[in-house]
Amino acid sequence: MAVAADRTSYFPLIEKRYGRPMSFWHQEMTKVAGKNYPEQMAFLQDEHGFSRAHANALVQYSRGSHSSRRYETVDDYLAEHDDDKQQTLEAILTTIAEEFPESSVVIAWNHPMVMIDGQYVFGVSVHSKHLLLAPFGDGVIDQFRERLGDYELNKKTVKVPIDWQVDRALIRDMIDVHRS
Repeated sequence: MAVAADRTSYFPLIEKRYGRPMSFWHQEMTKVAGKNYPEQMAFLQDEHGFSRAHANALVQYSRGSHSSRRYETVDDYLAEHDDDKQQTLEAILTTIAEEFPESSVVIAWNHPMVMIDGQYVFGVSVHSKHLLLAPFGDGVIDQFRERLGDYELNKKTVKVPIDWQVDRALIRDMIDVHRS
């Protein structure tokens, strides 16, 4: 399931759920036009009962962001990162492509995500001091805890250094667990 890229895709649901046309909601946003993002969110959530997702779509739209998509391609994603980060991310994605030729890389949630047979199996994101590996599937990190002992682990992600020497077998095995 991909994230909606066009914020207007939320508008029919907003009209239905909150019982007013979008012209009303756009007019309401003029009341908080000079406020910061949290104040605008609170206005919609507290005053009008908006869900976080619906409030975010309307607030962002009213601030001029009509699409939640920041990148169209992996190259777009890579372009804003330095050479070391680019090389490590490319090595990870190349490893996956070689191990799983049937895989494809898409941009979802504004990060590169690997899909096989229409299912997300692995994600990766670049941060200022590390990369995050995100194998999909419940309990994958727990299953590999011993092999991941030197890395900082979160519930569903693994932090690796920017200059990480890609562990081909580890990546392959984490994706295979999800697929079986």
